[in-house]
Amino acid sequence: MIKPSPASAPARRVPVVVIGAGPAGLTVANVLRAAGVGCVVLETESRAFVERRPRAGFIEEWAVRALRERGLADRLVERAQAHSACEFRVDGARHRFRYAELTGERHFVYPQPLLVTDLVREYADVRGGDIRFGVRDVALHGLDGDRPSVLYTDPATGDRRRVDCEFVAGCDGARGVTRSCVTPGRGTVARHDYGVGWLALLAEAPPSSDCVVFGVHPRGFAAHMARGPEVTRYYLEVAPGEDPERWSHDRVWSELHARLAVAGAPALTEGRLIEKRVLDMHSYVVEPMTYGRLFLAGDSAHLVAPIAAKGMNLALHDALLLADALVAYRGTGDDRGLRDYSAACLRRVWEYQEFSQWLAELLHGPSSGDPFRAGSARARLRRILESPAAAATFAASYIGKDTAS
Repeated sequence: MIKPSPASAPARRVPVVVIGAGPAGLTVANVLRAAGVGCVVLETESRAFVERRPRAGFIEEWAVRALRERGLADRLVERAQAHSACEFRVDGARHRFRYAELTGERHFVYPQPLLVTDLVREYADVRGGDIRFGVRDVALHGLDGDRPSVLYTDPATGDRRRVDCEFVAGCDGARGVTRSCVTPGRGTVARHDYGVGWLALLAEAPPSSDCVVFGVHPRGFAAHMARGPEVTRYYLEVAPGEDPERWSHDRVWSELHARLAVAGAPALTEGRLIEKRVLDMHSYVVEPMTYGRLFLAGDSAHLVAPIAAKGMNLALHDALLLADALVAYRGTGDDRGLRDYSAACLRRVWEYQEFSQWLAELLHGPSSGDPFRAGSARARLRRILESPAAAATFAASYIGKDTAS
């Protein structure tokens, strides 16, 4: 293993260092590059890894519009499937909820690895942006002054390198270095544990429905979500910390059939399971999302359990606000967007967190073993299926239409 050298190459200076090459970091970098604002992206993983890392797959229509306006959604629009409804399966019956008829907007099914691949290609290959993969030992200094710097170890030489900058965009996720610069001591972390686990499954099998399916069942929640014409994401509610190896191929499919089977629905198409891991359902929010010249975006600042498919959408919202604020500051000296950044992001973050918590109780209440929670959950579902006002409110939150821009 190459050890970092104490000697450093001469420091490079750029206006912005972006740490993390996920959807948030790459969106920030592309918008800055298009506006002529210099930046460098630092990523600890390889390009091959970030382009195949399995993650979310549903993008809200406002986000697609925003990416398209910036020239970042050509492939997405060409290749993604559009969904206009979801389906609840409960007590042996199907209930189709057509949210596009209520909101005029849809979801786009486009797995995160495809979006990341597009954004890397646009930034590095088309626009000639500077992105450095496989870096190690990233460290931030001087964030509370006007000349912060970022140090890292070059993976090829082992040399310690430094980039001086005006701002740092922390987009390196829940386990990245930037989040620790805000907490503890400089901010707070609000956390919520849902008390359940989800067995996340990826199957080499065509989707068995043309929309997201929520199975509300006394044995536990289950879900079906398309990820492409030949791949489907499934979820099964399990105990927190459950060992995924206890779930054999036969056991998984038996339980999916039991929890998602209803009269009149097509049978599930089985296939080889190419991913199997347990997610302990929890969420957190870092406040504020800034410290000095550091601005957090995406999972560095907040994690939303994948109950309502909000995580990637929040990351894109953060990234677009931050990139536009940085462009405005570099162009005219207007710092209002940077000063208001945390508050503007957190408004939507808390809207999405509250909705995810509300939906989680609807989905998990019937399997909680608590008759009161089960009864309340069924009342929630009846309300959105029978009340036009409640349906409109649910639809707006589900698609993200009525939250702040």
